[in-house]
Amino acid sequence: MEILLLGIYSAIVWFVFIKMKWLPWNTGTQVTVVIIPIVSLTALILTLNVVAPSSPDVRVVKYVINVVPQVRGRVIEVPVEPNRLVHKGDILFRLDPTPYELTARSLEAQLANTVASSNELTEQIAGAVGKIAESRGSIQQAEAKIQQVQSQLDLARMRVAQNRELVKTGAGDKFSLERAETDVRELEAQLNTARSMLAQARATEVQARASERQLQQRSAGKFDNEYAPVAAIRAQLENAKWELSQTTTVAPGNGTMVNVMLRPGFFVSGMPFNEVMTFVDNEYQIFALFNQNELHQVDKGNEAEITLDTYPGQVIKAHVDSIIWAQGQGQLDASGNLPKTTFVPPPGRFPVKLVVADRDKGVFLAAGARGSAALYTEHLTLVHIIRKVLMRVQSYFDYIIIKHSISLGH
Repeated sequence: MEILLLGIYSAIVWFVFIKMKWLPWNTGTQVTVVIIPIVSLTALILTLNVVAPSSPDVRVVKYVINVVPQVRGRVIEVPVEPNRLVHKGDILFRLDPTPYELTARSLEAQLANTVASSNELTEQIAGAVGKIAESRGSIQQAEAKIQQVQSQLDLARMRVAQNRELVKTGAGDKFSLERAETDVRELEAQLNTARSMLAQARATEVQARASERQLQQRSAGKFDNEYAPVAAIRAQLENAKWELSQTTTVAPGNGTMVNVMLRPGFFVSGMPFNEVMTFVDNEYQIFALFNQNELHQVDKGNEAEITLDTYPGQVIKAHVDSIIWAQGQGQLDASGNLPKTTFVPPPGRFPVKLVVADRDKGVFLAAGARGSAALYTEHLTLVHIIRKVLMRVQSYFDYIIIKHSISLGH
């Protein structure tokens, strides 16, 4: 910038004093001509660096994703080509899905079998509960039968005692006594039968309860209201289906595929370090690096301008998104070593994130593009014109291509 201003000033001096000779070229004017740029440039540069700071270090950064397969297998199709634009969801490559399809089918069969077994277990539990209820009903019937027979037996025994008294006194006949004794024996037999039925019903209830407890223990493990074996097989099936879906890898977004070395027949494995191609996202971020003391007047939303070497003569409008107040020198690594204080690193620069204005959103920005930027604060806006002129003049200097020749020795 200083050289550019001196060049413009020198041209003006030459035009006024040498070419047109409007003023005499003597010792006084020569001293004045030398003093004016020194004082003016110093004041101008110091002012510009505060109210409209510039940076020769602008970087365009894009997200780069290393494409790594989630599963292993043999590549059967690679429809994408290197350095070609892709859209989100476009197929990058396919793996042979056969082993994953077979695994999914096997697990589907296991799931059906496990579900059937769980349904059968549920029915067995319901049967055991019904058996318990049936046993309780039999117990109640047997107990009622015992009470009924016991009442009849007590009455029959009373009649036997009465008939015996009548026979002793001669007031009753022997036949009635024998019939009453026969009724007692029949009722005693019925009572024994009812007691046997009660014991059998209670034994059946104990057996049914034991069976119901065993079945409940078998079905005790549940996950999300589903038997554990069924949930386990279902989870394995879902994982198998997910692995099957991962045999087709698609583009994670809109961007460009680079470093595409994959071809059909290659065998890939799902390892984090096994990159098979690289995806460069169309989304980008622009950072301009400034010295620390240049940013104290810069605020979020300030106007900014960018020139890139890839677009000579073009100024890209932008604004300040944020200042990243952090750098590597401000980080203290956790280690067993004491912090070093014998060497003080030079002051670092802080990155300022810039957002391109809507009018220039369509401009393609290559990853790693370099250039310059200027920030325009809300102070001394008239001075900003000088910076804007300098930015536009500098952008045209990007048309100049200087190459250094390299001699190759043998």
